[in-house]
Amino acid sequence: MNIFPLIKYSYLQRVRNYNFLITLCASLAVAYTFVPAPDANYSTIRIADYVGDYNSAWFGYVTAIMSSLFLSLVGFYLINGGIKTDIQTKVGQIIATTKVTNATYLFSKVISGFLILLTILGIVLIMSIALFHLYNENFPFEIFQFIKPYFLITIPALFLIAVLAVVFEVFFRKYTILQNIGFFFLFSFLMLSSRTHEDNFSSDMLGTQIVMNKMENQVRELTQGDRIKELSIGYVIGNKNAAKKFHFNGMEFPYSFVISRIFWIALGALLVFLTTGFFHRFSLKESSTQKAPKVAIQTEITNKEIQISGLSKLTTNFSILPLLRTELLLLIRKGKKWLWFINGIGMLLLALVPLEIAHQFVLPILWFFQVSRISGLTTKEFTNKVHYFAFASFKPLQRLLISQLLASILLLLFLALPLLVRLILAANFIALSAIILGGIFIVFLAAAFGIVTKGKKLFEVVFFMITYTNINKIPFTDYFGGLSQNSFLPVKLSICILMLGTIVYSIRNYQLKTS
Repeated sequence: MNIFPLIKYSYLQRVRNYNFLITLCASLAVAYTFVPAPDANYSTIRIADYVGDYNSAWFGYVTAIMSSLFLSLVGFYLINGGIKTDIQTKVGQIIATTKVTNATYLFSKVISGFLILLTILGIVLIMSIALFHLYNENFPFEIFQFIKPYFLITIPALFLIAVLAVVFEVFFRKYTILQNIGFFFLFSFLMLSSRTHEDNFSSDMLGTQIVMNKMENQVRELTQGDRIKELSIGYVIGNKNAAKKFHFNGMEFPYSFVISRIFWIALGALLVFLTTGFFHRFSLKESSTQKAPKVAIQTEITNKEIQISGLSKLTTNFSILPLLRTELLLLIRKGKKWLWFINGIGMLLLALVPLEIAHQFVLPILWFFQVSRISGLTTKEFTNKVHYFAFASFKPLQRLLISQLLASILLLLFLALPLLVRLILAANFIALSAIILGGIFIVFLAAAFGIVTKGKKLFEVVFFMITYTNINKIPFTDYFGGLSQNSFLPVKLSICILMLGTIVYSIRNYQLKTS
């Protein structure tokens, strides 16, 4: 029975957080686009030139697939960090003194994170039902067609995401960047494996491929084609009104698929159980190899007078350069030194691989590797509880805030330096300006989210989504000119930077006045 109070505490702690409300609103905004309006010029699931009629089955299965992908994509970054929070609030040390076992504690974190994702999923389901009635094309409402794909596709995937969030935090407790990067590559691998093993639906952890295969077969029967090559899951911009319609009535899931979904859940529970042996149980005493410094004992006391004229003169320096240097050192020294070896490999790839690949793939991944550095750009004062001291400094807006922004911008541009040099040599100044403005944009975005939420979580979620969609060549999120290089892109980025800068300045100024 000890697990239920832990689940309740962890769930309420997350739900009552301001970040959860913002993430919930953002999730609803995204869920609104899962099924395009009848007059929209984009599609989310499209098989060749076909999209489904807006009946209950199409709404239920499409929103279940998109929810499985979207919440799996952002859910990890939304719910991980629960153990770290207990360490910071000292609740974990209290739990460690009780009879609560490691397994009970870790399972409580998994279940509470799972319930958070289910809360968002439930609201998405309600919105999907509302949109069905809003876009109704005279098809009857069948609640079972909505619920069945959610139970068999989305819910098992979300449970596994909750498991991975806890397992990653146990094994990479000190290294948030490894948690972020590790899940990034794991999710990319899961998406790739689901597409390559189209006939082995049991190995698809996300559970989406079986439905897509059913839709593909149905369209193949209509077109009498051997293979449907143009199958897309995601946001495809185009003339959706020109698409043909087919009637999708859902599907009967084979028993092997149902058993595989149960197996995935059992495998996740087993993974948590095996992880308990590696859990530190909040025993965070660090081993120190350094010897205690020897204290020199003064044997003779002298009563010499202190000569004021011999002391160093106090000098006042109101320049921003010392602060800029300090902020740069904080960014560079954050994390382990060997992480800079990975950054060095990324910079080397920017210089050696073909220019298009370097711009479209290497650069966004290299910048995403810095997520743990720039996500705490404007939150580290609150995290370390020195915000009152920082806010009392001389001109905190003109000196401290600007030095933080400049340091992060210089870091990103330094990492992109090999690519910038190649673009200068190629006289591609539009792409050059897009990369520079893109680096500024991402820094201002981190600063805005940090100041508004006083935390790093929301920016990590958004930055992951932006990076993943860029790698999948979705032009809407192209902030660095990797997919589209037109003269209007720098203008759009400049407008976004100006808006974010206004938000950052206004809210930080308000915080200074109310602190």
